[in-house]
Amino acid sequence: MKPRTKARSIALQALFEIDMTGHPPGTVIEQRLQDNLLPEGGLSDFAIQIIQGVIKYRSELDDLIAQYAPDWPLDQVASIDRNILRIALWEMALQTDTPIKVVINEAVELSKTYGSESTPRFVNGVLGSLADQVNEIRQDFNQLIKDS
Repeated sequence: MKPRTKARSIALQALFEIDMTGHPPGTVIEQRLQDNLLPEGGLSDFAIQIIQGVIKYRSELDDLIAQYAPDWPLDQVASIDRNILRIALWEMALQTDTPIKVVINEAVELSKTYGSESTPRFVNGVLGSLADQVNEIRQDFNQLIKDS
């Protein structure tokens, strides 16, 4: 697994655990990083940025997913799938240094590893529809942040 993919994987595991158990984020982050050593180069920081960013903006990310992908109500989406979408949308909206195609490919790879048999196709479909409107999403996300 590529190093940044590994960092995303750790972030996904942490977010899933936080969603399912309600464990404190700081404890979960510390445990995940101890259990999964990352190579040097800021990858631990990248994983932490993802986790903290998704937690901080979870409601805004969910609102954007609901707005731009209304065919997939989030309350009916599996927790692992929901967190894969949140991570990818967080990267699309805030981490503009990662190309959109890379974000989508990384999310699909995570979904192959952690999701059900249908998850990769689902994630690809949702993110494909979001990618078509990435500029609007970035503007809407910035507005949601200002309003909250």
